Amino acid sequence: MSAVKDAVAIAPPTNPVVQSVRDSLVVARRNLIRMSRIPEMIIFGLFQPIMFVVLFSYVFGGSMDIGGTTDPAVYREFLMAGIFAQTVTFATAGAGAGIADDMHKGLIDRFRSLPMARGAVLTGRTLADLVQTALTLFVLAIVALLVGWRTHTSLGEVLGAFGLLLLLGYAFTWVGALIGLSVRTPEAATSGGLVWLFPVTFVSNAFVDSSRMTPWLQHVADWNPFSATVQACRELFGNPGVSPSDAWPMQHPVWASLIWSVLIIVVFRTLAVRKYRSAGG
Repeated sequence: MSAVKDAVAIAPPTNPVVQSVRDSLVVARRNLIRMSRIPEMIIFGLFQPIMFVVLFSYVFGGSMDIGGTTDPAVYREFLMAGIFAQTVTFATAGAGAGIADDMHKGLIDRFRSLPMARGAVLTGRTLADLVQTALTLFVLAIVALLVGWRTHTSLGEVLGAFGLLLLLGYAFTWVGALIGLSVRTPEAATSGGLVWLFPVTFVSNAFVDSSRMTPWLQHVADWNPFSATVQACRELFGNPGVSPSDAWPMQHPVWASLIWSVLIIVVFRTLAVRKYRSAGG
């Protein structure tokens, strides 16, 4: 028995990276189980993007000039990349509200008392939100196909577009995590997570051709990280895009989308983990 105790005592400590990954997956599993027990969270999360698809397709479809035509079918193909991107970014509000709720109920304090990697709580939460976002995108893609959206490229390019969308969504959940840690109630996190998303998503090329905006607003839209992902998805889907622009993100949207998303993750994950640690001090 003493030999066993001695072996345990001299056992090398767990690799910090391995422990962080393991703890993150445990927290992610906990959040996924919680989501599965509250199905209305997923159901209601699907209603908004589906309504956007139907409303924009049939209400605005015949009045939008895309590439010199007001054909509703052309606008539907133009629209869907924007709707997909808007859907993944709006998951930010849910991520922030979920973390704020855990903070409000004292669950985060319980996690802090456990011997686990500090960043694992936030990473696990964002990974669980990513899974929910992927499910929402899958259902939304089916609805889009039903209303007439089509892709015109290879399967690999289509999957690449959805990969960029999920990466953008994951990046924005870290923004939501920081907001959730910075407010006192889930209601404040929801409001704070939405108030800045509307200008980000609408001052972009998601729903209209940015070349029709005033010059200064077009410049903002063209350099919007959201616009880069939307334009990249249109290229990868083979759908009609906006008029040519000299802005670098519009000339190289795939690279711009990757760079913006990775940069957002690095910056806001660092800030969120630092906020989490200081809150526990």
